[in-house]
Amino acid sequence: MVAKASLGAKAILFFALGDPTRLGLVDHLAAGGAQSITRLTEHTSMTRQAVTKHLHILEEAGFVRSVRAGRERLWELRPRKVEEAKRHLEQIEAQWDAALLRLKAFVEEP
Repeated sequence: MVAKASLGAKAILFFALGDPTRLGLVDHLAAGGAQSITRLTEHTSMTRQAVTKHLHILEEAGFVRSVRAGRERLWELRPRKVEEAKRHLEQIEAQWDAALLRLKAFVEEP
């Protein structure tokens, strides 16, 4: 059984990635490196404030961080957090694979 604190941390990760806008921001940052809010809003109809709100949710989950570059604030992806989410998905995949193998063995039993 997984501890509640661990489940809460996982839920925060997947909540942050569960929104199409936030997932798109992660994609843009993964493909283009650190970017300003201006650049991140170029290909969207959203306001800078709306995009900033989504970035703050991603920041709270640990997926992105902002850094100062002169007068600008750049947002960059934190790959370690993406790897953490990937590990969680791999654990879930392994659990499903094991469950399916048990089901198969049960169904095929004489």
